Amino acid sequence: MKPGPKSSPKPPPHPAAGDHPRKSAETGQPVGVNALHLLVFGAHPDDIEFACGGIVARETRAGRSVHFVVCSRGEAGTHGTPTQRTAEARQAAKLLGASLEFADLGGDAHFEERAVHVVALARIIRRVRPGFVLAPTTVENQHPDHYKLGRMVRDAARLARYGGVRELRRDPPHAIGQLFFYAVTPEAEPREVTPVFIDVCDVMEPWYNAMIAHRSQLKSRPYHLLQMARASVLGQRLGVHGAMALYPNDPLVFDSLASLGRSGRRY
Repeated sequence: MKPGPKSSPKPPPHPAAGDHPRKSAETGQPVGVNALHLLVFGAHPDDIEFACGGIVARETRAGRSVHFVVCSRGEAGTHGTPTQRTAEARQAAKLLGASLEFADLGGDAHFEERAVHVVALARIIRRVRPGFVLAPTTVENQHPDHYKLGRMVRDAARLARYGGVRELRRDPPHAIGQLFFYAVTPEAEPREVTPVFIDVCDVMEPWYNAMIAHRSQLKSRPYHLLQMARASVLGQRLGVHGAMALYPNDPLVFDSLASLGRSGRRY
């Protein structure tokens, strides 16, 4: 399968050689129209790597820019201090070739779906201007922060488009190409949404290395092995060695049949 189906509008290109776009002081990412290919939100320092790290590795290996926004420092966790988990997140993002920033939505295990938080997330979307956004699914699961963040990112992607939002007037409106959700655990997988499958068999090693960078979280359970097994089982269903699923928030639109990937069934 290709790194992902193309939607309309197409993923944004990198700035041309010789261009010098303004860069954000917070992220180091270019700020301007279609500056960033993929923006990924995570509730905790390890969510992105465990849930969609293989997909990120595919994108960065292809030369596309990826930026992480982690919305807590894991301060409510049993294992690892916020300082340690922050360092682990930075190392993991570096291994995947992504940039990283942290956002404050009230702290680990204290997320609330409030307008002020949605506006803060919309402000990030306007600032970095991504083509695509990934966030946790809105399905209730083992950690309330996951689905609450998914809902707030969904709403923020909409607010980022509206020119009349008073708190967002510092940056021009921005419409993303598509919002996809990822499932941190099988329990978070939406049953009513047809997923898009990404073949990650060529990037299993960098994905694995990014997961084990979160050493503090592997003290309780081998989460990295569980996610590798999950990708392997899904891949076997699709005829590849490893795959991960994304769940589109909106219908997908393709330029032509040539834009589609191969089928997961062998007829």
